[in-house]
Amino acid sequence: MTKIICIGSACKDIFFPTNEGIVVDTPDDLTAQKKISFELGAKYKIKDRFESLGGVAANVACGLAKMGVSSGSYAMIGNDVSGDWIKRQFEKNGVNAELVVTERDYPSDMSSIVVDIKSGDRVIFSNQKANGELKINPEDLKRSEWVYIGDLAGDWMSKLDKIFEAGTRVAYNPRYTFIRENVRKTIESLKRADVLFINKDESIEIISSVVRDAPAERLYSEDDLNDEIFLIKKLHELGAKVIALTDGERGAWAYDGKNIFHAEARKVAAIDSTGAGDAFSSGFLAGYIKGESLEDCLRRGIVNGAGVVQAYGGVAGLLSEDEIENAAKDIKIEVL
Repeated sequence: MTKIICIGSACKDIFFPTNEGIVVDTPDDLTAQKKISFELGAKYKIKDRFESLGGVAANVACGLAKMGVSSGSYAMIGNDVSGDWIKRQFEKNGVNAELVVTERDYPSDMSSIVVDIKSGDRVIFSNQKANGELKINPEDLKRSEWVYIGDLAGDWMSKLDKIFEAGTRVAYNPRYTFIRENVRKTIESLKRADVLFINKDESIEIISSVVRDAPAERLYSEDDLNDEIFLIKKLHELGAKVIALTDGERGAWAYDGKNIFHAEARKVAAIDSTGAGDAFSSGFLAGYIKGESLEDCLRRGIVNGAGVVQAYGGVAGLLSEDEIENAAKDIKIEVL
């Protein structure tokens, strides 16, 4: 029996680092304040490429396993070379793959990721054919105490209902797809989250949507929506029990309805930001499952996220329990 089952895509990520893109600041777009552009019709040569196991749920499962929390993957892969490779990666990283289903009619999920060498940030082009066909059986989930809900695809709303039907404890990362396709369903699902992992952009999308039908005087200002404390309190009001909110280089906030804690991001030389949020989630969640304080969970998340950005992909830079404990001592927590 695994402690936690992580549900969502398991894919092969292929990374293309380049310094050819032009990064543009777009501060008026609250949820996309930087963009990158390339010449349409041009061809760019890539000196190196890298491959990694990917997918939000797969990354989190690997991170938890590395910290000694028994984890399993609930995913669908294709009956192809990439699918065989994905299963070998799970075995290599100590993740139980008994619930990974092989489907012959769909190719395994794959992502192509353009990494801006100068900043370490990236743009992901993701194809989730197999993940879209994943079927959830609530009885399968009763084998564990926890489920982590990651990057569902296809009919994600019915999948959420099936997951919640199992009655396990839930760690939840609502995706942009959820928010944009059905924000009301997303908001309703927050009540089921024992731990909610969310970034600032996703928070803005949710909270700004809550008031679209309200009288004009109740609409939240841009200053409100740009305030992490405001956002995290509003998410708690919507029913999430514990919230961990991240905002890249500005660090992360955690709230349990009593205290709000903040930790700055650890300053490291970032190679690739892919999987940083997933590593934060696995670090934080491992601590939470083990009964650590909210401050220590935040420290663990910050340290693990900093480890991952020093390598390509969401797995190679994951830290062990001992490595996290040693590094977390230097993370200062601010009580807000």
